[in-house]
Amino acid sequence: MNDIDAWVWWLVGAAALGIPLVVTAMPEFGMFAVGAVAAAAVAGLGFGVVAQVLAFVVVSVALIAVVRPIAYRHRTERPQLATGIDALKGRQAVVLERVDGSGGRIKLAGEVWSARSLDTGRAYEVGEEVDVVDIEGATAIIM
Repeated sequence: MNDIDAWVWWLVGAAALGIPLVVTAMPEFGMFAVGAVAAAAVAGLGFGVVAQVLAFVVVSVALIAVVRPIAYRHRTERPQLATGIDALKGRQAVVLERVDGSGGRIKLAGEVWSARSLDTGRAYEVGEEVDVVDIEGATAIIM
């Protein structure tokens, strides 16, 4: 065991940290693995155990301190480009058939949609421009 250089042990440690990264999908293990690779590089350059451990700790902590907040922010932010039904909310449409609380038809984004009024007591006549406030299934809710 004494014949194996320290940098090899650090690479073994990095590989060992890669296993729970793949199994648990926790990116922190990957950051620790990168720290172990940095320690292997320090060991390969001939530095002592203290410098190797220090490199491992500094690189691992730096990655966790920098990457985790960025990853969290990307995970919690909504995409800036709305797609699908989210892109239709807030758009204007033209009434094709009278729309009231029970139903009707509108032209929205070049397509004919079934629609109903948000206010059940309100009716919209043919040709009126309306605003889409929500989409429920294949029905646009307008006002």
